[in-house]
Amino acid sequence: MANVRVIPATAPVLSAQERNSGYRRRVAFYARVSTDSSEQKTSYDAQVDYYTKFIQSHPEWEFVCGYTDEGISAVNTKRREGFKQMVADGLAGKFDLLVTKSVSRFARNTVDSLTTVRKLKEVGCEIWFEEQNIYTLDSKGELLITIMSSLAQEESRSISENVTWGQRKRMADGKVSLPYKQFLGYEKGEDGLPQIVPAEADIVRLIFRLYMEGKTPSAIAKFLSVNNIPSPAGKTTWQSAVVRSILTNEKYKGHALLQKTFCADFLTKKMVKNEGQVQQYYVEDSHPAIIEPNEFDTVQLEIGRRKSLGKVTSSTSIFSSRLICADCGGHFGKKVWGSYKGDKTYRKEVWRCNDKYKRQGKPGKGCQTPHITEYEIKTRFLSAFNRLMESRDGITQDCRLAQSVLCDTKAIDAELAELQNEIEVVTELSRKAIYENARTAVNQTEWSARNNAYLERHAEASKRMDELEAAKLQRLGKAKIIEGFIRDIANRPLVLTEFDDKLWLAVIDTATVDRDGRVTFRFRNGTEITA
Repeated sequence: MANVRVIPATAPVLSAQERNSGYRRRVAFYARVSTDSSEQKTSYDAQVDYYTKFIQSHPEWEFVCGYTDEGISAVNTKRREGFKQMVADGLAGKFDLLVTKSVSRFARNTVDSLTTVRKLKEVGCEIWFEEQNIYTLDSKGELLITIMSSLAQEESRSISENVTWGQRKRMADGKVSLPYKQFLGYEKGEDGLPQIVPAEADIVRLIFRLYMEGKTPSAIAKFLSVNNIPSPAGKTTWQSAVVRSILTNEKYKGHALLQKTFCADFLTKKMVKNEGQVQQYYVEDSHPAIIEPNEFDTVQLEIGRRKSLGKVTSSTSIFSSRLICADCGGHFGKKVWGSYKGDKTYRKEVWRCNDKYKRQGKPGKGCQTPHITEYEIKTRFLSAFNRLMESRDGITQDCRLAQSVLCDTKAIDAELAELQNEIEVVTELSRKAIYENARTAVNQTEWSARNNAYLERHAEASKRMDELEAAKLQRLGKAKIIEGFIRDIANRPLVLTEFDDKLWLAVIDTATVDRDGRVTFRFRNGTEITA
């Protein structure tokens, strides 16, 4: 039988004072409050003053310093600079004992709390939680800290859920709140609701006007930056993403889609885009509009039209990407003709097929369409539109009929409901199959075949639902286009004498230039008139 000899421990983890009874322990404190309110400010100052005097009142302690975080949550330690500095100094041996009020003041995340305690414990640095009277070098210290940290974490979860419930209740009641510091055009009114800031509202209107004149978001951002126009953050440098955000934000037409994002994890506070995971609320006429709803909807249609082109559109004019070459199907672009005659400058702007000369030299492929001036485009548009208005009532009736037939989604909705039911049934069958396989002995080959069949049915139903959702959105978009067209022709006189930029953008889909110079205008309701 083997002989076992016990070698007793001679170097247990001890604090500096335990290693040397005459040693004065170097002591620091950590204090934190989670908000910037005046009441919490008083608490913060009181903590700092209390622990400074408390440590200095102990003759066996040597006061080192205090570490503080003000207006910072304890759920996560990533943004707590005072906390991180305290840990670094503790690991570097700058103090032997850290005094703090409670486990919840230290950290409400169990993992962060235990990780920090263990790191400091390894170097003999002790933490004393005054409220719970827990010393981390004590044999029961870690168990007590685990329990208290878990309770603190659950308290944070409860607080987070209560706050979320309150926010969603406000949303359900139609109460709108905006991030005013980063939101151009509005400020918080005396009644707590958004009110318009005139100077900022003018910038928003300018952005919408420039876009409808043909400029891209990047071109608009460049224009605003060059002219030193302040951005929502108060800077003079604009990003195209900010312009796109303004152009698509429904709040500028006085409506509000609430809960576009939500907090996915109360510990990390990570916000994610809401793609159907939680309920949303759409509030109409919730606050004053900066952009008229009809104009806002027109911009959304223009955004969709440009996106459908599949390439970056020009930013030079309202005619960009709408003039089509009948020969090659390409777009017309603006060209400037100029020459010097003596001391006079000759300049003329025309529209011509972008590929006209690129295709020369290729037999049978050269574009024979002529150039055309903006004056000619405008006069021919007026002619075509006035001919359209001769039968306005009949066209309106045709559009309403087209809406009821082509844009109806009842059949799609019915099929979507059936597919949703199919998915729920298959999900339940798969769940029961998994439960059966876990609880009883079954033939694995047969079980796999059966479960794979459920998964295949689920995948097919999901794929079909995606197709139907896309078709439904397309029909709803078409209905909106037709409705906008009806509205625009209904508000116009039967005979127009002056060209209107907004009317052109609202009613024209494309204008195709033929070889003989005629232009065929295709209106948004599908009507084509050649002028």
